[in-house]
Order: sequence, then C-alpha cells, then structure tokens
Amino acid sequence: MLIHNGLRASLRRTAMRGLATQARSTLKVALLPADGIGREVIPAARAALEALGSDLPKLEFVDLLAGFELFTRTGTALPEETINALREQDCALFGAVSSPSKRVAGYSSPIVALRKELDLYANIRPVLSVSKDPTQKPYVDLVVVRENTECLYVKQEVSEMGEHGRVAKATRLITERASTRIGKMACEIALQRPRKHVTIIHKSNVLSVTDGLFRETVRRVPSLPEVNGKYDSIQIGEQIVDSAVYRLFREPQIFDVMVAPNLYGDILSDAAAALVGSLGLVPSVNAGDTFVMGEPVHGSAPDIAGKSIANPLASIRSAALMLRHLGYGKQAGRIESAVDEVIRDGTVLTPDLGGNSKTEEVTAEVLKRI
Repeated sequence: MLIHNGLRASLRRTAMRGLATQARSTLKVALLPADGIGREVIPAARAALEALGSDLPKLEFVDLLAGFELFTRTGTALPEETINALREQDCALFGAVSSPSKRVAGYSSPIVALRKELDLYANIRPVLSVSKDPTQKPYVDLVVVRENTECLYVKQEVSEMGEHGRVAKATRLITERASTRIGKMACEIALQRPRKHVTIIHKSNVLSVTDGLFRETVRRVPSLPEVNGKYDSIQIGEQIVDSAVYRLFREPQIFDVMVAPNLYGDILSDAAAALVGSLGLVPSVNAGDTFVMGEPVHGSAPDIAGKSIANPLASIRSAALMLRHLGYGKQAGRIESAVDEVIRDGTVLTPDLGGNSKTEEVTAEVLKRI
C-alpha cells in the first residue's frame, strides 16, 4: 500500500502538537502484542524501527500485557500496571485482540479501554490501492478518520426482563466536544491532500439527535472562530452511512477524507481494506494530543495464528505512521519506501497477497530494503 505524500505530510503536522518538536535522547516505545497474530507482527514492527539505527534516538522498548488470552488466565484484560507503564512511554504499538463475539462476564476489550484511558480520540486509517506499477493511478485513495472514544463503544449496555422476554439496551453517546475535535482532525488531514474534501458519514435521517449532532458539529468546524479561516479551502460533503458503503464499493474514487462516528468508521475502514487487497496492508494510528499508538487494522486472526503466514506489512506501516506523528518524517519515509518496494517487487509476499512467503521472510525483505 502506497501512502499518499499529502497524507504523510498531514500526519506529520497533525494531532501530536505537543510531541512533534520535542528533542529526545531516547524514544520509549511500549509493545503490546496482545492476542493471536499480534505476537507475530509486533516483533516485525519493532525490527523495522531498530533497522533505522542511528537515524532515531536510542530506542527503549518495554513489553506490556493486555488481551483476551491474558483475561482467560488472570481475569484481567488490561492490568493497571500496563496503563501506568504506558503513561511513562512516548508511544506504543498494539497488535490485535481476540474479543469474543458472545458476552463473557467481566471482559471488556482492552484496545477500546486504552483509547479512552489515554484519550486517543482519533483513529486514522489511510487506504490506497496496491500496484506493482508505481506509475499506475490509484483507484482507492482515501483516509477514514474515526472518532475513537464515543458512539456505542462507550459500552454502556444492560439486559433486563421485559413484558415479552429479555430486553437488551445500549447507550449511544455523541458529544459536541468529541465531534468538534474529530472534525478538526479530518480538516487538518484534508488540508494537506490535493482534493481537500471531507465527507461526513452519518445516519441523521433516522438518528436525528445523535447523528444529527455529529453532522451539524463537524459541518460547523470550518467556520469556528478559533480556526480563523484555516479550513476555507476545504469542501464539506456528507453521505448517509448505508449509501456510503454502497458507493465505497461501486465508486471509491469519489471519497477523499471520510469522518465518522466510532462504529461507522470501524466498519467503513475494514470494508475499504477489502478494496486494496488485504487487511494485512492497512495501518492506523490512535492519536491524541499527548500520545500516539500504532495499530494494524487487521484482527487477531486465530485461524492463522502460529503458522508464520501473517502479513507483517500493516504492523510495519503502523510503526511508520507512529513515527510521523512524533515528528520523525524522514525516518518514517525510509520504512514506507522499503514496504512500497517489497509490494511492487511482488516476489516476497504472504498468502493473503497471493504469495507463499513466511512472516519472517517478508519482514527480512523489508529490513534489507530499509
């Protein structure tokens, strides 16, 4: 996956305002492999960072525990010790979590909790077509900017008996504050891209109060007094979420930056990944104003865990995006260029991309090119 130069520039300028200019003698990186193939791809991301050598400050890694498998052993998916240790780091890389589809008493997703604990309010997921021919015009070139702390992911659910049987209820939270700052994030990213277009994804024709607030708030962002006309060049559009999914598959080229509440953004970014060949290519960062955590978009993939065929490229790219948020654009570019070359070459790829190489072989090929 080739990351658009405009996006690379925007990620360098956005979100980590308090971190991007800090000089460091060391860079403290927390590693949370968590579940499944997370334990196979996070070492690849670490190796990519280490391959940069003296081009980065001295790297200090700390391995931290989280995940469903940890929960099954200890009864805790996200230990307090992990949260406290993260607050002492500069950044983090998270692998994947095996959250079960059915309710497990006492369990809650650690990645959702981490986003809230560290106020990582934006999940930024760039998606771009893969091509062995670098001159070919990309068919898909978009960024999903997902609000990371609210919507149904506040996980306020209750189950009770009603007149006609059991009733389950969930609280959906949308606030003006969260919608404003995710709208600003989307505008910042759009500002650095050629098309400068933001599409608000919502369902306010049905959810007129919650999605209505999200839609109206993001629409107002360019006219806010504090932005002082900074976003005047940005075009704001909107799409009902079900229509957006349809058009994403039929005509993805119409989208540039898509900004969405938590649940819609999660679904849309995974759907977009299908258009570029594999979830194993798509990186993301969870960004706040004081911390950043890289996270490959793919899940824990229990069906291939331990087989050494997991694609490490999304994890490696997530490490590069993390570096950009910290202000290390040149170093991130070295990683991104190496991954681009591996994809273009096409001879060392994992099975999800039609190859027959092992995780370690793809990682080694990237490291060689770094």
